[in-house]
Amino acid sequence: MSAPTRLRLFCLPYSGASAMVYVRWRRVLPDWLQVCPLELPGRGMRMDEPLQCDIGALAAQLADEISRDLNGPYALFGHSLGGLLAFELAHALKARNVPAPLALFASGTAGPARRDVSEYAREKTDEQLIARLRDLQGTAEAALANRELMQLMLPILRADFLLCGSFAYGRREPLGMPIHVFGGKQDSVRADQLLDWQADAASGFSLDLFDGHHFFLVQHESAVLRCVRRYAEEHLARWRNGAVRRLTAG
Repeated sequence: MSAPTRLRLFCLPYSGASAMVYVRWRRVLPDWLQVCPLELPGRGMRMDEPLQCDIGALAAQLADEISRDLNGPYALFGHSLGGLLAFELAHALKARNVPAPLALFASGTAGPARRDVSEYAREKTDEQLIARLRDLQGTAEAALANRELMQLMLPILRADFLLCGSFAYGRREPLGMPIHVFGGKQDSVRADQLLDWQADAASGFSLDLFDGHHFFLVQHESAVLRCVRRYAEEHLARWRNGAVRRLTAG
């Protein structure tokens, strides 16, 4: 009997974070949904690599890395900056003519077509970065007051903001995969900005809203993961049916 097919979920972190933010998902999601956090240069296991400030270059680098081993179904997930990076990664993979993701999950981030990134185009001071962290309500005050922790975190956050500021939409063909968008009901990213993702979804679109601010995926993790699992299960079932039809036709 052949091993059951797994769907790999490549997860991209939000600004200032490392791949560790998704590690817990491995323990709470079923085995068939294989969580694969992608570490970005300059943090975690890639701490010795320089931080990247060009989102197109980073997407190309990640596409080269994961395209070496795309031998089964997969999807992309990203929160905040990670959602925008997942979008760029999907286009970079498309340019390499490798199998496309079954779906793109964009969480807590505005659609790219009308996105204004001018706020992030210039390097921010430590004070501005800390104020932004406080606004996002995802970092405890004790952590913000910890000078040693901030000395480690702020350079990464500064580079990640510049990474976002380097984004340019350009002329894009819609992606040939469903796009599932998640948002927080109390987040500063508005519903109309989340709906802008429809412009890049040629094969289906959904929007799910959760209670909470920008870090609703932490505050309401169970609800978010139930949603991820439901969509992933649907896409994997369709992929399996298509594989059976191709095998029968062959």
